[in-house]
Amino acid sequence: MKVTFLGTGTSQGIPIIGSQHPVCLSENSKDKRLRVSVLIEWNGHNILIDCGPDFRAQMLANNVERLDAIFYTHEHNDHTAGLDDIRPFFFRQGNIPIFAHKRVLKALRERFDYIFTTENKYPGAPGVKEYEIINEPFEFEGLDVVPVNFWHGRLQVFGFRMEDFAYLTDLKKIEDKEAEKLKGVKVLVVNALRREAHHSHFNLDEALEFIRKIGPDRAYLTHISHLLGFHDEVERELPENVFLSYDNLKIEI
Repeated sequence: MKVTFLGTGTSQGIPIIGSQHPVCLSENSKDKRLRVSVLIEWNGHNILIDCGPDFRAQMLANNVERLDAIFYTHEHNDHTAGLDDIRPFFFRQGNIPIFAHKRVLKALRERFDYIFTTENKYPGAPGVKEYEIINEPFEFEGLDVVPVNFWHGRLQVFGFRMEDFAYLTDLKKIEDKEAEKLKGVKVLVVNALRREAHHSHFNLDEALEFIRKIGPDRAYLTHISHLLGFHDEVERELPENVFLSYDNLKIEI
């Protein structure tokens, strides 16, 4: 399994438009972050987790030629706004499978009604095939996928475990029975927004405590804001098995 971090930033990305914050002015490419998303390559298949507003740029930056499925964590704009840009994949492959909670599918149908309609559909619009995720394991093309249920403030979100890899973003609270699904995972990705506490995201201390609780071989922090600090400085502070992810980082599991 190969994982590409397509984007590692928070909802505004880094740099923030018009910001004079030192991190936003950094010339280090690792401090420039598109909206959060990962691409998982497994057994000849490309699986995208979240399809945000930077999707087109992310696909071009990584020369992605095929998209086999999109798994959605939740319906917020920074995780869904790029759906229209699946058109090149649709034109080559046909309807793209999308997997999401029924609430998220409903939100996508309302926002992108022209994609989901079956009557008088505009010929240039892409098409999708919907699959509802419930909090039970499912299989995609031979890959066992375990949804992990948690809370982003008061909003339900799904993370995903796939074999020895798990991806959780926009996490603030998780029940013990859901965290148990992550035991034995070798690589864990989890959000760490900033140093100060936040009402709906882990801060750095909460993310590190969660990583200690799960005990992966390696962990990567994502969904990062400029308030966390400069990439190189933050990474020097982290435990030896914890890393700050950055856009276009590729890892193998």
